[in-house]
Amino acid sequence: MKQILIYARAKLLLASLATLLLLPGESSGQSGWVSQSSGTTNILLGVSFADHNTGTAVGLFGTILRTTNGGATWTSLPGVTTTFVGVCFINADTGTTVGESGAILRTTDGGTTWVNQSSGTANALYGVSLVDANVGTAVGEHGTIIHTTNGGTTWTTQTSGTTSDLNGVFFYDSVTGTVVGGGGRILRTTNGGTVWSEQFSGSYAWDGVSLADANTGIVVGSSLDSSYVARTTNGGTTWLLSSLGINNWSAVTFTDSTTAIAVGGTPTGNGRFCRTTNRGLSWTIGNIAAGSSFLGLSFTDTNTGTAVGLGGAIARTTTGGVTWIQENPGDKNTNAFALHQNYPNPFNATTTISFSLPSHSFVSLEVVDILGRPVATLISEELPAGNHTRRWNLARLSSGIYCYRMKAGNFIETKKLVLLR
Repeated sequence: MKQILIYARAKLLLASLATLLLLPGESSGQSGWVSQSSGTTNILLGVSFADHNTGTAVGLFGTILRTTNGGATWTSLPGVTTTFVGVCFINADTGTTVGESGAILRTTDGGTTWVNQSSGTANALYGVSLVDANVGTAVGEHGTIIHTTNGGTTWTTQTSGTTSDLNGVFFYDSVTGTVVGGGGRILRTTNGGTVWSEQFSGSYAWDGVSLADANTGIVVGSSLDSSYVARTTNGGTTWLLSSLGINNWSAVTFTDSTTAIAVGGTPTGNGRFCRTTNRGLSWTIGNIAAGSSFLGLSFTDTNTGTAVGLGGAIARTTTGGVTWIQENPGDKNTNAFALHQNYPNPFNATTTISFSLPSHSFVSLEVVDILGRPVATLISEELPAGNHTRRWNLARLSSGIYCYRMKAGNFIETKKLVLLR
């Protein structure tokens, strides 16, 4: 239990630091998430859905929750006291959850009954990935990796080559998998774990990993001063590292071949998600729910997913997390000045800025650095009333946080944008 609590508290510490570093006026995308009642206030650390309706969430102090109606109602499995962190289902009936002191439970009847399995280790287990009913891998503290080829009847220890805690694991098929953890460790195997090769290390704590195919993957995590995402398109030969601002990202999943979503947040602010539609080249950030941070995530298609986290929080989306619909702006009448958040944000080089004018006006739109120094003038001209959208390429600027400021008549407004390389 001690190691599990340390694990959870470390996430909360990073999230709290992120809250303290929040810059005034930070904006984000709109939320397409709906809160659900879990019936518990225990921290939920993992979730897995086999289809749109059937899912399992696990957490502290023996919390195992089950739904068969898409989360409209969740029922608790009684009589369990062990804390579980990771869970994975391959279909509505067959799944495995792992947790403190090497605990492993397996069900083949949709969670009606669970059977204890011997992991062969007393180390806490933080993540599990099942390929099919027989083949699976679990990871945990002190570099623990264990593997089964017979549905968990026996688990065999594999050599990870590290003593860092390993927090996440994802197998694309029976031979190709990636493990992430402390010390920035990213490990990869192409032979089912017989050999694990270290591909990346650094001053990060990677928490989540997902693979779109054998070559394309994304990992998310944090350091003490920021949050990070790393992406590969060549099987991990190279990992490209980017900062995603001051949010704390805990879990990530590909929802189709190009789209991935990560969740996280802060315990005193908003639960957050970020979304990419180009395999991690650029991301947009949005809110999920106030007053919570999300630690586990599961999607069954591009649009339908569930996140779980602090205080027993559960949120579900059927829109891929977003509510906005991109429109082609016209010369529609508007009754107020407005400057909208750029999209995407963060972005790699090109982004779109939209604004509204109630009357014919001289408009100034410029980009400034965080000290307020002008770095680019985007608009300086008279424009007619209506909704306007401009797409801008800021390729000459270096990575960082900038602001864009609009002046029109007596209207002045500033918003932040994040440029990532």
